[in-house]
Amino acid sequence: MNLVPVRLRSSIALAAVFAVGIVAFGWPFLVEPGAALDTSHSGDAPFVFVVLLPLLAALVLAELTSGGMDAKAVAMLGMLAAVGGALRALGPGTAGIEPTFVVIVLGGRVFGRGFGFLLGAVTLFVGALITGGVGPWLPFQMLAAGWVGFFAGTLPPARGRAEVLLVAGYAAVASLVFGLVMNLWFWPFASYGPEVSYVAGDSFAGNGGRYLLFYVTTSLPWDLGRAVLCLAVILLAGAALLRALRRAARRAAFDAPVVFQR
Repeated sequence: MNLVPVRLRSSIALAAVFAVGIVAFGWPFLVEPGAALDTSHSGDAPFVFVVLLPLLAALVLAELTSGGMDAKAVAMLGMLAAVGGALRALGPGTAGIEPTFVVIVLGGRVFGRGFGFLLGAVTLFVGALITGGVGPWLPFQMLAAGWVGFFAGTLPPARGRAEVLLVAGYAAVASLVFGLVMNLWFWPFASYGPEVSYVAGDSFAGNGGRYLLFYVTTSLPWDLGRAVLCLAVILLAGAALLRALRRAARRAAFDAPVVFQR
């Protein structure tokens, strides 16, 4: 089921969001050699946030006006985002324990990539409001979580145990990649020693090697907690959760045309 079909207008909105995300995370790698990055993303984060929210709204409005998304789909998005946001309060990043990602991955898998992107972004926004985690990192978390949900919706068809294994494996890998991407919001702006620090103007391979060393020695153990939790939850309860989401979708009859009778 695809609650937010990626049609022409929504494709344009999604492409714009992806472009904003790539620029937001990657612009430090394009500065001139020897340039000093004496600021952090705390300066440009408000601009990313100001651009991101209208684009997310445009994605929803594009489908609402074209009939690709209705009030029931918006309600499903709000419900799952509220559940995912509340789960952040149960484990707000402690030792990487973040069950929120289970909701994002399963939602993207069942309801499609467009819905998955919106679910990831909105869930992290709701979770930040609930836990008081609003800061310059928030728009970057929303983008990265949106990508997690989007690519969950692009997984190949599968059913039964094969689907559970596929989704669980993806959730584990996506949990690690989320941390790998998120570190870029602060890594270029601080000094951690010559072996693991960003060097303005250096080659992609050079900075990439130093960043991977930084990630393995600092963030990887933390992200492994998230990956192991998502893997375990989906392996144990993924089949039941997928059935529950699909049953809810069938009962809501998202695909049924609206017919008015006199």
